[in-house]
Amino acid sequence: MAGSPLLLKSKVFALDIIRVCNEIKQSKRESVLTNQLIRSGTSIGANIREAFYAHGKADFIAKLQIALKECSESEYWLELLLESGYYSDKAILDKCIEVKRILIASINTAKGNDVK
Repeated sequence: MAGSPLLLKSKVFALDIIRVCNEIKQSKRESVLTNQLIRSGTSIGANIREAFYAHGKADFIAKLQIALKECSESEYWLELLLESGYYSDKAILDKCIEVKRILIASINTAKGNDVK
């Protein structure tokens, strides 16, 4: 589990989200969007970590699907922050999309894998 690229990237993403949200809150005094983003952005890694302790294949897939939903929500909040001018560094959105792609690939692999 410790060496999982998905787990590592989601944790780095969560830490980046915390920094971005704190920066926006301090400089732009915006809190509604950033509060939503911090919840969804940090939830991704939490759900991935839960997946590693799933009670079986179906539970594992379900946890990854929840993480994917949270990732998609984070992508939406990031798009709003970027397009509204509250934040300008698109790199955070690119990281979100990268995590989303890995999640999709992991879910597809797990669904196709008959090993329990």
